Amino acid sequence: MLYLILFLLALGLTYTIKLIAEQKSIMDIPNDRSAHTIPIPRGGGLAIIIVFYLGLFYLIEAIEPRLFYALLCAIPVAIIGILDDIYTLSSKIRFLTQSISAILALYFLGGVNEIDFGLFVFQGAWVNILGFISILWVTNFYNFIDGIDGYAGSHAVMIGLALFLLFGNPLGLVIVVASLGFLLFNWDKASIFMGDVGSATLGFIFAVFIFYDTGQGNIFIWLILLSLLWFDTTLTLIRRWHNGEAITQAHNKHAYQRLVQSGWTHHKVSLYALAFNLFFLILLLIQEHRSITFGVNLVMIIIITLLIERKKRFI
Repeated sequence: MLYLILFLLALGLTYTIKLIAEQKSIMDIPNDRSAHTIPIPRGGGLAIIIVFYLGLFYLIEAIEPRLFYALLCAIPVAIIGILDDIYTLSSKIRFLTQSISAILALYFLGGVNEIDFGLFVFQGAWVNILGFISILWVTNFYNFIDGIDGYAGSHAVMIGLALFLLFGNPLGLVIVVASLGFLLFNWDKASIFMGDVGSATLGFIFAVFIFYDTGQGNIFIWLILLSLLWFDTTLTLIRRWHNGEAITQAHNKHAYQRLVQSGWTHHKVSLYALAFNLFFLILLLIQEHRSITFGVNLVMIIIITLLIERKKRFI
């Protein structure tokens, strides 16, 4: 019953935010990098975040205190996201806010004692530096992939489902229903966009879950669940840096964007990504050796990337 109520609440909030954004002209104006051609309201991800925190407070007794307080550290990221969606803030302000929130989140989590990669276990104070950088990276690459209808939202659904099925965390289902309520308005053709308030905050929340427990090879799970996102973003960033492009400027050179440019519809790209993630979620559920599943995942990601690069020649 709880999850049905949260889903309906996400649905109603998204619709309300859409109306307010239209009235206040909080719109995403298309440009030469956009995947849409008409102004679309933005900030719909606020509905996901509000519902997530309502679920967090309702389930507070089932959530370990250190995780609870670390997740609260995403609130400043959400506030800055809202302001950025409305006024367009400096990247320095966003980065400073994310940095302070990341440090606080690591503090409440008790720091990162080790990162278990199976055969390799990283330990020491320096691991916290890696944790800090990783939280910022996950926060921002999740923001970067919110470029076509349904893509970021459908990833959130799969990550939430995995969080529940693989880790037994009820907040996973909260993320699922909250994202589904938003997705009904964001699926191709979208009538509202997630905005920074949704994508950056979700990225931060997922990063907190990653560093909540880095033992027993759990890091492999997250590398797999986020593989389409971190591999695409990292490769694109390296390529743009190599070409002498300003890596902080907006662009449309991600793999998922190039697929749309080649003629794929937004929902086709999102559905293929859903199928890919579902396949590996099933593998994670039935395969105990997570490092092997990660190896298969990485090989498939590389093959997909090579196929997209080949397709790019004909765009």
